[in-house]
Formats: sequence, C-alpha cells, structure tokens
Amino acid sequence: MPLVSLIELVLGDITEHEVDAVVNAANSSLLGGGGVDGAIHRKGGPDILAECRKLRAGHYGRGLKTGQAVATTAGLLPARWVIHTVGPVWSPTEDRSRLLADCYRNAMHVAADLDARSIAFPAISTGIYRWPVASAAEIALTTVAETAKETPGITSVRMVLFDQSTYDEFAAAAR
Repeated sequence: MPLVSLIELVLGDITEHEVDAVVNAANSSLLGGGGVDGAIHRKGGPDILAECRKLRAGHYGRGLKTGQAVATTAGLLPARWVIHTVGPVWSPTEDRSRLLADCYRNAMHVAADLDARSIAFPAISTGIYRWPVASAAEIALTTVAETAKETPGITSVRMVLFDQSTYDEFAAAAR
C-alpha cells in the first residue's frame, strides 16, 4: 500500500481478528453502545465492561473525552487488549478533523505502551457519528502512517471495514 506498508485493509468483523489490540469506537461512557462498541462488548463478554466500570469509578469518572484512548482487557475476543477511543461527531460547520486524527494517534500510542505489535482499527466515527467515509479514510490512513514513525514496535495495522462501500473508500484513499 503506498501510504505505509504496515497498513492492511480488510473487509469483515473486527471482533474476529486475532491481533494484540482491537480499537473500539466507543462512546464517552465506556459502558457499551451500538455499532462497533456494542459488538465488542457483546463478543468480548463481561470482563470488558467490568474494567470499563473500574475506569469510570476512577480517573474517567466523567467519561472518556473525544480523541483520548484507554485500554482494557479484550475478554473473550481473540485479542489481548481493547483500546477504547471516542470519535467526534461530524459537523458541517466545525472542523473536527484533529479530534478524529487524535483517536488514531492516541490509540497507536496506547498500543505501543502495551508493547502491542499488531492493532486493528474500525472506521471511527463513520457510523452513527456520520463522518463522511472518504474524509475519515484520508485522516485515518495519513495519521496511522505518520504515527507509525513514532511507534516502531507496531508492525501490523489492519483497517477492518465492515461493508464494501467503506472498504472501497479506504482503498481509494490508500491509492
């Protein structure tokens, strides 16, 4: 792939990927929700929710802020960790691109701190948060490629894209 050789685009279900860290497009409560967040909590089982509740009882009492990232166990998922990050809601009147980039950048840094070598990302903010996929793809791929220089221990990044149209937009951005 032209942007960086360590990025792989995959069509599929992120909860089925055997990687060190799976990134969750979480909501700020960290307590589960719909989309990727709901799927990760359902398939990962109660251990993820239990750790999220501990985070909420401690440092993240008001929830996780947009763009931040924090890790928990992966529970029953075929990964070691789940890295939760809260994407921004798309706004046609305010540029929130930096916040979306922060999601990818901070998740990569959390993964590196965990000594993860492989990480799988969903297309953050492109579901219910309505971020245009072409824009999200460009931000995601550019940010991951740039951050890979700061996190050399990460040798594999998968963009796990749930449907064909999202995959096609990411593939176009990668060219």
